[in-house]
Amino acid sequence: MKPTGKSLRARAVDLLSRREYSRRELFAKLAPHADSAAEVDVLLDELAERGWQSDTRFAEQTASSKGQRYGSRRLAAELRDKGVAAETIEQALAGQDDVALARALWRKKFGKKPQSREEWAKQMRFLAGRGLPMDAIRRALDGVDADDFAASDHDD
Repeated sequence: MKPTGKSLRARAVDLLSRREYSRRELFAKLAPHADSAAEVDVLLDELAERGWQSDTRFAEQTASSKGQRYGSRRLAAELRDKGVAAETIEQALAGQDDVALARALWRKKFGKKPQSREEWAKQMRFLAGRGLPMDAIRRALDGVDADDFAASDHDD
């Protein structure tokens, strides 16, 4: 149950005290409690000026927290859906190493050389589903073919 009589500012600060929000997300959360969209925009401008709300910080936090499970394509799509600007997304994902992530996810999930084309395709689909670009998947699996398959053959 939502507390009644809370000011718009108090609601915004309460939300931002729990986690980072993009401007679009915060607008959507606050709009039902405001008299007008302009009122929310003015408050969001003030929060951004004070550094309490930042799309850049939101994008960096999202990339940091989800970057070990998901690739840059998925993270970029999620950030776009939250209203983050393309330039901000690009900066937040600049350090994302999709090839290394693909290798790590592959090792954790599969860890052994596929024995058929179907298994190879299954492994590629899994990595693509994690939001990794196809070129990173290919490079990772090429590296896996050379390095990890030789290592995993000794484990059997």
